[in-house]
Amino acid sequence: MGIDQAYNFKKLNDLIDTAGLLSEAQLNLLGSEGYEAVINLLPDDNAYAIKNEASIVKAQGIIYEYIPVDFSAPTEDDYHVFSEKLAKYSNKKVMVHCAANFRVSAFYSIYAYFNHGWSESQVQESISSIWNLADYPAWEAFVSKILDAKNG
Repeated sequence: MGIDQAYNFKKLNDLIDTAGLLSEAQLNLLGSEGYEAVINLLPDDNAYAIKNEASIVKAQGIIYEYIPVDFSAPTEDDYHVFSEKLAKYSNKKVMVHCAANFRVSAFYSIYAYFNHGWSESQVQESISSIWNLADYPAWEAFVSKILDAKNG
């Protein structure tokens, strides 16, 4: 199973792909697929987390960044760490993933709003192509708060 078959895989551009959970086999393909960095937003204590993910990724010479985001309570600090890491690897091929591409799609869409000129409607369309924010009030409030910070 290729990386592009990971749960909720989405190719955003030539350098950034996002996905939900990657299997151990898919993690082992990252180097051969040209990925240079991985940003993982799924906490290690999550039932779906691959326990040896960091070692699998690092063994291929790939940069591994771990930013555990509590799905029930995303924070601005989580987003700012993500934003700094993604900007740091702007010239590298990066895989950003979590369990279902919910955390990632929200964070990346906010990032694109601030850094790539996306409109609020583009943010909403990008997120809704993966999931419905309205089903998760904590995330709906989080996204609104971050976007409002630019406008306020």
